[in-house]
Amino acid sequence: MNSSDTSATAFSTLIRTASHDAHTEAETTTFMSDMLGGRLGVDAYARYTEQLWFVYEALESGAQRLADDPVAGPFLRPELLRLAALERDLAHLRGAGWRSTLAALPATKAYAARVADCARTWPGGYVAHHYTRYLGDLSGGQIIRDKAERTWGFSRKGDGVRFYVFEGITNPAAFKRGYREMLDRVRVDDLEKQRIVAECKRAFALNTAVFRALGDEFPLSA
Repeated sequence: MNSSDTSATAFSTLIRTASHDAHTEAETTTFMSDMLGGRLGVDAYARYTEQLWFVYEALESGAQRLADDPVAGPFLRPELLRLAALERDLAHLRGAGWRSTLAALPATKAYAARVADCARTWPGGYVAHHYTRYLGDLSGGQIIRDKAERTWGFSRKGDGVRFYVFEGITNPAAFKRGYREMLDRVRVDDLEKQRIVAECKRAFALNTAVFRALGDEFPLSA
Protein backbone atom coordinates (compact mmCIF):
# COMPACT_ATOMS: atom_id res chain seq x y z
CA MET A 1 0.00 0.00 0.00
CA ASN A 2 2.71 2.47 0.99
CA SER A 3 4.77 1.58 -2.04
CA SER A 4 1.96 2.26 -4.51
CA ASP A 5 1.07 5.49 -2.69
CA THR A 6 4.66 6.63 -3.05
CA SER A 7 4.67 5.79 -6.76
CA ALA A 8 1.45 7.68 -7.41
CA THR A 9 2.56 10.90 -5.68
CA ALA A 10 5.29 13.23 -6.94
CA PHE A 11 8.28 12.82 -4.63
CA SER A 12 8.63 16.58 -4.09
CA THR A 13 4.98 16.70 -2.98
CA LEU A 14 5.53 13.73 -0.69
CA ILE A 15 8.48 15.48 0.98
CA ARG A 16 6.70 18.81 1.35
CA THR A 17 3.54 17.22 2.79
CA ALA A 18 5.31 14.84 5.15
CA SER A 19 7.59 17.52 6.58
CA HIS A 20 4.94 20.24 6.86
CA ASP A 21 4.31 19.90 10.62
CA ALA A 22 8.02 19.70 11.44
CA HIS A 23 8.66 22.74 9.23
CA THR A 24 5.93 24.73 10.98
CA GLU A 25 7.30 23.78 14.39
CA ALA A 26 10.78 24.99 13.41
CA GLU A 27 9.46 28.29 12.07
CA THR A 28 7.34 29.04 15.14
CA THR A 29 9.82 28.39 17.95
CA THR A 30 9.96 31.09 20.59
CA PHE A 31 13.46 32.16 19.59
CA MET A 32 12.57 32.63 15.92
CA SER A 33 9.34 34.44 16.82
CA ASP A 34 11.18 36.74 19.24
CA MET A 35 14.01 37.41 16.80
CA LEU A 36 11.76 38.13 13.84
CA GLY A 37 9.46 40.17 16.06
CA GLY A 38 12.32 42.53 16.91
CA ARG A 39 12.28 41.57 20.58
CA LEU A 40 15.89 40.40 20.62
CA GLY A 41 19.07 42.35 19.98
CA VAL A 42 21.48 41.94 17.12
CA ASP A 43 23.67 39.70 19.31
CA ALA A 44 20.98 36.98 19.12
CA TYR A 45 20.99 37.27 15.34
CA ALA A 46 24.80 37.05 15.29
CA ARG A 47 24.74 33.96 17.52
CA TYR A 48 22.19 32.34 15.21
CA THR A 49 24.39 33.16 12.22
CA GLU A 50 27.34 31.49 13.97
CA GLN A 51 25.32 28.29 14.38
CA LEU A 52 24.47 28.32 10.68
CA TRP A 53 28.18 28.36 9.88
CA PHE A 54 28.69 24.93 11.45
CA VAL A 55 25.78 23.39 9.57
CA TYR A 56 26.82 24.82 6.20
CA GLU A 57 30.44 23.92 6.75
CA ALA A 58 29.29 20.30 7.12
CA LEU A 59 26.93 20.59 4.15
CA GLU A 60 29.40 22.20 1.76
CA SER A 61 32.77 20.76 2.76
CA GLY A 62 31.34 17.28 2.25
CA ALA A 63 29.76 18.08 -1.11
CA GLN A 64 32.74 17.56 -3.39
CA ARG A 65 32.92 13.82 -2.83
CA LEU A 66 29.30 13.58 -3.98
CA ALA A 67 29.79 15.50 -7.24
CA ASP A 68 29.64 12.34 -9.38
CA ASP A 69 27.03 10.56 -7.30
CA PRO A 70 23.91 9.77 -9.39
CA VAL A 71 21.55 10.65 -6.52
CA ALA A 72 23.14 13.68 -4.84
CA GLY A 73 25.31 15.00 -7.66
CA PRO A 74 22.58 16.79 -9.68
CA PHE A 75 21.63 18.90 -6.63
CA LEU A 76 25.13 20.34 -6.12
CA ARG A 77 24.67 23.72 -7.76
CA PRO A 78 27.43 26.31 -7.18
CA GLU A 79 24.91 29.17 -7.06
CA LEU A 80 23.52 27.71 -3.84
CA LEU A 81 26.77 27.72 -1.85
CA ARG A 82 26.48 29.85 1.30
CA LEU A 83 29.69 29.44 3.29
CA ALA A 84 31.59 32.41 1.80
CA ALA A 85 28.57 34.70 2.31
CA LEU A 86 28.16 33.45 5.89
CA GLU A 87 31.81 34.21 6.63
CA ARG A 88 31.44 37.73 5.26
CA ASP A 89 28.38 38.24 7.44
CA LEU A 90 30.22 36.96 10.51
CA ALA A 91 33.13 39.32 9.87
CA HIS A 92 30.61 42.16 9.78
CA LEU A 93 28.75 40.97 12.89
CA ARG A 94 31.65 39.81 15.05
CA GLY A 95 34.71 41.54 13.59
CA ALA A 96 37.78 40.26 11.77
CA GLY A 97 38.58 37.77 14.55
CA TRP A 98 35.19 36.03 14.41
CA ARG A 99 36.74 32.58 14.07
CA SER A 100 38.44 32.84 17.46
CA THR A 101 35.09 33.21 19.28
CA LEU A 102 33.06 30.83 17.13
CA ALA A 103 31.32 28.23 19.30
CA ALA A 104 28.74 25.60 18.43
CA LEU A 105 25.89 24.81 20.79
CA PRO A 106 25.54 21.07 21.59
CA ALA A 107 22.38 20.98 19.44
CA THR A 108 24.32 22.55 16.57
CA LYS A 109 27.10 19.98 16.93
CA ALA A 110 24.53 17.19 16.69
CA TYR A 111 22.95 18.75 13.60
CA ALA A 112 26.27 19.34 11.82
CA ALA A 113 27.46 15.83 12.72
CA ARG A 114 24.36 14.29 11.17
CA VAL A 115 24.80 16.31 7.98
CA ALA A 116 28.48 15.31 7.77
CA ASP A 117 27.59 11.66 8.37
CA CYS A 118 25.06 11.69 5.53
CA ALA A 119 27.58 13.40 3.24
CA ARG A 120 30.03 10.59 3.97
CA THR A 121 27.77 7.57 3.94
CA TRP A 122 24.31 8.21 2.49
CA PRO A 123 23.69 10.37 -0.61
CA GLY A 124 19.89 10.18 -0.20
CA GLY A 125 20.14 11.49 3.34
CA TYR A 126 22.43 14.26 2.14
CA VAL A 127 19.76 15.28 -0.39
CA ALA A 128 17.23 15.50 2.47
CA HIS A 129 19.44 17.99 4.33
CA HIS A 130 20.30 19.86 1.12
CA TYR A 131 16.60 20.28 0.35
CA THR A 132 15.57 21.42 3.83
CA ARG A 133 18.36 24.00 4.03
CA TYR A 134 18.62 25.58 0.61
CA LEU A 135 14.97 25.63 -0.37
CA GLY A 136 14.26 27.07 3.07
CA ASP A 137 16.87 29.78 2.51
CA LEU A 138 15.28 30.69 -0.81
CA SER A 139 11.82 30.84 0.79
CA GLY A 140 11.48 31.71 4.49
CA GLY A 141 15.07 32.93 4.55
CA GLN A 142 13.98 35.97 2.58
CA ILE A 143 11.59 36.93 5.38
CA ILE A 144 14.49 36.72 7.85
CA ARG A 145 16.61 38.95 5.61
CA ASP A 146 13.88 41.57 5.32
CA LYS A 147 13.24 41.59 9.08
CA ALA A 148 16.97 41.77 9.87
CA GLU A 149 17.46 44.73 7.52
CA ARG A 150 14.58 46.60 9.09
CA THR A 151 15.29 45.63 12.71
CA TRP A 152 19.06 46.12 12.87
CA GLY A 153 19.67 48.49 9.99
CA PHE A 154 21.74 46.30 7.69
CA SER A 155 22.15 47.61 4.16
CA ARG A 156 19.67 46.00 1.79
CA LYS A 157 21.22 42.68 0.68
CA GLY A 158 24.51 43.88 2.20
CA ASP A 159 26.96 42.74 4.86
CA GLY A 160 25.14 41.04 7.71
CA VAL A 161 22.48 39.48 5.47
CA ARG A 162 24.51 38.23 2.50
CA PHE A 163 23.77 34.66 3.54
CA TYR A 164 20.22 35.19 2.29
CA VAL A 165 21.23 36.78 -1.03
CA PHE A 166 21.57 34.32 -3.92
CA GLU A 167 23.24 36.48 -6.52
CA GLY A 168 23.46 33.63 -9.01
CA ILE A 169 19.72 32.91 -8.88
CA THR A 170 17.77 35.61 -10.70
CA ASN A 171 14.42 33.82 -10.53
CA PRO A 172 14.03 31.97 -7.20
CA ALA A 173 10.53 30.67 -8.06
CA ALA A 174 11.79 29.07 -11.27
CA PHE A 175 14.86 27.69 -9.50
CA LYS A 176 12.71 26.08 -6.79
CA ARG A 177 10.43 24.63 -9.44
CA GLY A 178 13.44 23.11 -11.22
CA TYR A 179 14.78 21.77 -7.92
CA ARG A 180 11.47 20.02 -7.18
CA GLU A 181 11.50 18.54 -10.68
CA MET A 182 14.96 17.11 -9.91
CA LEU A 183 13.52 15.57 -6.74
CA ASP A 184 10.75 13.98 -8.79
CA ARG A 185 13.37 12.45 -11.12
CA VAL A 186 15.70 11.24 -8.37
CA ARG A 187 16.90 7.71 -9.12
CA VAL A 188 15.95 5.79 -5.99
CA ASP A 189 13.29 3.20 -5.19
CA ASP A 190 10.19 3.77 -3.09
CA LEU A 191 11.74 2.45 0.12
CA GLU A 192 14.65 4.86 -0.25
CA LYS A 193 12.19 7.71 -0.93
CA GLN A 194 10.51 6.92 2.38
CA ARG A 195 13.89 6.97 4.13
CA ILE A 196 14.69 10.37 2.56
CA VAL A 197 11.33 11.75 3.70
CA ALA A 198 12.07 10.52 7.23
CA GLU A 199 15.48 12.24 7.09
CA CYS A 200 13.79 15.50 6.07
CA LYS A 201 11.70 15.29 9.21
CA ARG A 202 14.84 14.60 11.21
CA ALA A 203 16.54 17.63 9.64
CA PHE A 204 13.71 19.92 10.73
CA ALA A 205 13.80 18.40 14.23
CA LEU A 206 17.56 19.01 14.47
CA ASN A 207 17.04 22.59 13.32
CA THR A 208 14.25 23.09 15.87
CA ALA A 209 16.56 21.83 18.62
CA VAL A 210 19.07 24.56 17.68
CA PHE A 211 16.33 27.20 17.89
CA ARG A 212 15.30 25.91 21.32
CA ALA A 213 18.88 26.03 22.56
CA LEU A 214 19.19 29.60 21.28
CA GLY A 215 15.93 30.42 23.03
CA ASP A 216 17.43 29.18 26.30
CA GLU A 217 20.47 31.39 25.67
CA PHE A 218 18.40 34.46 24.82
CA PRO A 219 15.32 34.40 27.04
CA LEU A 220 13.14 37.49 27.06
CA SER A 221 13.17 39.07 30.51
CA ALA A 222 9.77 38.92 32.16
